[in-house]
Amino acid sequence: MTDLMENILTNLGLSVSTAVILEKSLFVLAVLLLSWLADIISKKVLLKVLTDLTRKTAATWDDIIVRRGVFKNLAHFAPALVLYFLLPAIFTQSGDILAVIQRIILVYMVGVTVLVLDSLLSAVQHIYQGYEVSKNRPIKGYIQVGKIVLYAIGMALMITTLLNRSPLGLLSGIGALSAVIMLVFRDSILGLVSSIQLTANNLIRIGDWIEVPQFGADGDVVDITLQTVKVQNFDKTIVTFPIYALTSSSFRNWRGMAEAGGRRIKRAISMDINTIRFLTEEEMDNLQKISLISSYLKQRRQEISEHRSEDPPGGGLANTRRLTNIGTFRAHVAAYLSAHPQISNEMTFLVRQLPPGPTGLPIEIYVFSRNTIWAIYESIQADIFDHLLAVAPEFGLRVYQQPGSYDMSRIFDSVHPRSS
Repeated sequence: MTDLMENILTNLGLSVSTAVILEKSLFVLAVLLLSWLADIISKKVLLKVLTDLTRKTAATWDDIIVRRGVFKNLAHFAPALVLYFLLPAIFTQSGDILAVIQRIILVYMVGVTVLVLDSLLSAVQHIYQGYEVSKNRPIKGYIQVGKIVLYAIGMALMITTLLNRSPLGLLSGIGALSAVIMLVFRDSILGLVSSIQLTANNLIRIGDWIEVPQFGADGDVVDITLQTVKVQNFDKTIVTFPIYALTSSSFRNWRGMAEAGGRRIKRAISMDINTIRFLTEEEMDNLQKISLISSYLKQRRQEISEHRSEDPPGGGLANTRRLTNIGTFRAHVAAYLSAHPQISNEMTFLVRQLPPGPTGLPIEIYVFSRNTIWAIYESIQADIFDHLLAVAPEFGLRVYQQPGSYDMSRIFDSVHPRSS
């Protein structure tokens, strides 16, 4: 065919050298035109057909592959393949020029391969995020490592292909620069190791509420990458910190609370020690009208009555069994919490005294609410202590409070009465 074209051109009056140059130019233009047509057909026709087919299927993974541009990047191969296989038919006697052109085309195809694999890895990550297991076992860090390795290999192959050298020689040179690579990719390497540890031990998931005080993080984990963890605090601020910080220092994960279905209430009320005393019969009669402790008081009074015959005569209060207002109040608190619909009786349940101190005798509540939502939990806790603070005077108790300006004013008025 080349000889036929050359004869036609020479018959038109052109010299042989001019005919050869014009012939190769026409063939190059024809190959470029075919390459352009292949690009148009692959992107405008085949890609559109594939997109329409994926939309008609019930599966979603093929739609994600299309959206991530896997087929679009594959379409870049069409013009390169046309050039790579048709140009040798033109440059039959120009081996050096053909070799350079083919190496450039191969470099282009290596770059396209890297882009295809990159978009495919992104599609795999997107598809994986659609499964519930992705919250427990995120793979974004591994995907990022894969992309780093992919681009490193792609860059090495492009350089060695362009220079017509073996990739092993470049890899040996990279080995000599391993110290520099370790320094440059220090955070990525530490992040990869930490990501493996956190995932293997199930220490953190997307959606977990964590506290990392040294970075000011107190909120929900929204993203985990190769190098960083992103946390959205409850005030809607975003905090990011290195992922290896979670393995090199301590942090608090509240996931166990959410999974257990209960959130701890641990708070104490300090009672004025001066108000602690024995209850009189009249006071016990009045307190027995409280339904929550009616059976308790009835049982305790019966026990005291049975043992009263054993008490030594004339021993005073110290030698007799009697009920105290603080003990009865503690029984009321336990009964009130036990009957509360939002307090769990299956988890730890304590109403206890703490050691007395300068601020009185603390009565601590250590229970778990059934609801773990922050706002509801705070409301439950507030309602409980509203009731306890209000009911304490019914037992003859006074909640300890440091003297304020009002108290000082009353003391001053009692010492120095105001003249009318």
